[in-house]
Parts: sequence; structure tokens; C-alpha cells
Amino acid sequence: MTADRLVQKLWNYCTVLRDDGLSYGDYVEQLTYLLFLKMAHERTEAPWSQKSVIPKGYDWPALMANEGDALEVQYRHTLEALAKEPGMLGLIFRKAQNKIQDPAKLRRLIVDLIDREQWLALDADVKGDAYEGLLEKNAQDTKGGAGQYFTPRALIRAIVECIAPKPGETIADPACGTGGFLLAAYDHIVQHHTALDRAQKKHLKLEALHGTELVDGVARLCAMNLLLHGIGPTAGETTPPAVKVDDALRADPGDRYDVILTNPPFGRKSSVRMVNADGDEERQDLTVVRDDFWVSTSNKQLAFVQHVKTLLKINGRAALVLPDNVLFEGGAGETIRRKLLHECDVHTLLRLPTGIFYAQGVKANVLFLERRPASDQPKTSKLWVYDLRTNKHFTLKTNPLKREDLDEFVACYNPANRHDRKPTWHETKAPE
Repeated sequence: MTADRLVQKLWNYCTVLRDDGLSYGDYVEQLTYLLFLKMAHERTEAPWSQKSVIPKGYDWPALMANEGDALEVQYRHTLEALAKEPGMLGLIFRKAQNKIQDPAKLRRLIVDLIDREQWLALDADVKGDAYEGLLEKNAQDTKGGAGQYFTPRALIRAIVECIAPKPGETIADPACGTGGFLLAAYDHIVQHHTALDRAQKKHLKLEALHGTELVDGVARLCAMNLLLHGIGPTAGETTPPAVKVDDALRADPGDRYDVILTNPPFGRKSSVRMVNADGDEERQDLTVVRDDFWVSTSNKQLAFVQHVKTLLKINGRAALVLPDNVLFEGGAGETIRRKLLHECDVHTLLRLPTGIFYAQGVKANVLFLERRPASDQPKTSKLWVYDLRTNKHFTLKTNPLKREDLDEFVACYNPANRHDRKPTWHETKAPE
């Protein structure tokens, strides 16, 4: 079965459940729980014949053995029990709830859809691409979807091709969403380095990728997305999952990485409601205060810029999506800009067109930089700008951004040797 056909099959069930008020996001989340349970059961059968990682009584056969109200009760107890487990189990089922109120439809989903496929027998590309397809459909739901966590995959692939992660490197996304950057980095290494030895393959699968996500439900989708693509530990392996649930800005984690790829959330840090001295209710922004930051700020983008600098190893490289002018405002923005240009080689800026993000009206850029050793001399000497915005018009449905729309940018960036690239514009002569 092709990935497109599998997506369509999975999505057809969603239209049935929508009649009961289930959102696209709720549906994908319930599929995640059931797919995980089914694949864990498949590993107990030939040819794998592994010991079940799911406690007895909460596994797939226990679900299949029930119908009606007893099935709904069994499913609810299963979610509650597995949420208390450590490792991958706890990550997938953390705060899990049953959103399917009709036991008959839950039974159809389990028996007619999930149980009829042998998921482990499907190629990783098929089931992984099918899940990616579901995530994209979910992002397209303007009312209740997870569009704010979904960076256009065409843009991600172009960014990763420019950064060109290599075998043996560690790659992190401190705002990983559904895992698009991590997955693209993995695919890039596999496709461009076909002669990986056993140790390199193990490192890439279990140790190279690191994601942090604040929202439990989104971290769950990311973990399942990576798992279905064959990335990270399977349930039962002791290696920590590639993604963790945490506020990335809370503190310096102490870890350092070769590559950072991220699209941090836009806006300000969360606020709290307070009652002031006059008895009036007001909101106060929560300011990020860290010893490793140049400036304390409630602006999430400015905080993430500083966080990325902290996470990078010396000579590590990063690409991050930022809203327009975030580094060109006064106050904290000016201080951070000066420090960043002094300590890092901020070498490339890609101006993005509107109409490519699921959050409407977003104007953003991609900033490429490399961290350099400490020195009295500024590390940034020249900023190369590529404008993909002028005379470009994209929409999510009728004219979506495609990977080929970024071909010229990637060619001009010259990933093989960016120091040898040539400008296509000069003040005395515009490109033909």
C-alpha cells in the first residue's frame, strides 16, 4: 500500500468520527495511541518474538477482547496505566485521554482499521510518510489544527540541505514541534552518506537527534513521527527518547550540539494574571532570566536566539526562523544583535514570502550562523541576503511553496563551500 492510499484510508475514518465532535488533532492523537499499541503487539509475534513492553492486561489483545462499554472502560484504563510508565511509553501516553465517546466507533477504529494492517511489515517510508501526511492535514485545520507547530516541509528540506548535517554530528531542535527538522536532518544524512558503518547508523538512530517540546500532545506526535520513520529507541530500549517534554528556555541544559535547526514559537513568553495595588486585574509577562543570556527578556524569539547560541558548540552551525525585524528593534534586540554579530558569524539571511505558514500573515526570515571561539574581534564581517519575498506570491492551497521554489537559494548558498559563492545582484547591475 502506498503512503497516499494509507493516508486516505486513515483520514476516511476521521470524517466518521468528526460527526461526534472529534477534532482533527484529537483523531491523530487517538491514532497515535492505537498504532503504538498495535505495533508493540506485533513485536511479540514472529519473526520478532520479543517480550511485550506493554504490561499484561493493557496490551492490544486486551483491547481486542472487549466490546461496547467494556471496551471504552478498558481503553481508558489502558491510557491511564501507560501514562505512568517510564521512557517511550510514558512519553507517548503522557496525560492521554480517550476522546472517542461512542464504543461502537472505537471498536471499528481498532478492528477495521488498525488491526487489519501489519504495521511493522510496512516500509518505514510508507508508514512514516503516511503519518506525516496526517500531521499536515491536521495543520491545515484552521480551527483546531496544529498549524502553529508545523513548519512547511519544503522550507525545512532547503534549510537542512544548506546546513548539511553529517554522520557523527549531534543535531538539536529546542522547539521541535512535530519533528520536521529532526526528520529532515536524518533523511539528509542517510541520502547523502550511503556507506554508513554500523556504529554510525546506531549513533544516527539513537544518539544524534535531540528535540525539546513544551506541549505534551505535540511532543507525543513528534515521538510517534520519528518512531514510524525508524528513528529513536523502540519501546523497551533503554536509550532515552529523541524528544523530551520541557520548557527549553527554563535553564541551560548543559548539552552542546554541532547543529541547531529550529522554528521557535512567535510571540511573547507566557504571562500570568495579577491583581495590582489598585485592585485591577492585569497581565504580567514572564521574563526569561538566565546567567548565560546577554539580556533578560519576555520576548520568546530574542530568548530563543540566545538559547541557540548557548546550545551551539564552538564552530557549530545553526539556522533559525525568526519574524521580521526581531533583531533590528531597540533595547534588548539591539544588545542581542551586537553580541550575536560579535560572537558568531551571522552570514546568511533568507527573506521568506508570506502565505507559506499556517499562521496567516506571518513575515519571517531564516537566519544562518556559526558560533566562533571567543575573541576581541567581531566574527561577522559580511551578511549575505537572499530575497525570496519580492514579487513572490504563495498560498497554502492554490499555490503552496514547493521545494523547487528554493532551488536557486540553495544553489546560491552553495552548501559545498559557502565562502566561494557569488552574489546575483549588485547595486550597479540587477540580475537579468
